[in-house]
Amino acid sequence: MTVGDLGAGSGYYTVHVSRLVGSKGFIIAQGVRRDYLIELGRRTEELKLTNVIFALGEPHDPRLPASSLDAAILGHMYHEIAQPYAFLYNLVPALKPGARIGVVDFERPTSKHGTPIELLRCELSAVGYGKIATYQLAGDGGYLAVFVPPQEASRKSPRDIVACTDRTGSR
Repeated sequence: MTVGDLGAGSGYYTVHVSRLVGSKGFIIAQGVRRDYLIELGRRTEELKLTNVIFALGEPHDPRLPASSLDAAILGHMYHEIAQPYAFLYNLVPALKPGARIGVVDFERPTSKHGTPIELLRCELSAVGYGKIATYQLAGDGGYLAVFVPPQEASRKSPRDIVACTDRTGSR
């Protein structure tokens, strides 16, 4: 299995998922900051993790190889995406048939480092992703939302995507 840690940052999910997918699987640590990826590369080398691949993307495009991911994790970073519709649209080709997207975030405004679940559902739905499930995480008000990507053949054109706003107007 190949899992993408999108917006990998310091690599919390990269390190844990690397061990879960084992020697026959891969984790692609993707980010938009080269310095973060370099530091994460040092960390994975120190930990002797040999199944980590690094990918430098752009704010509007994760720039991942076509059909490379069985799953994608967006852990506490969705609220940081400056261009969510373009990012989500450009992610679709990297997802294999049957892939799943997991978003972990806090139920709070994007301006307070979270994403209201209704805003998340609206934005992913606007690009054609389908909701599978939402789970409340214990303790901190966080959640895990799982989505299925649109099929490439039925993917909306960028001009057909209608932007969402949350109640506070922060996006």
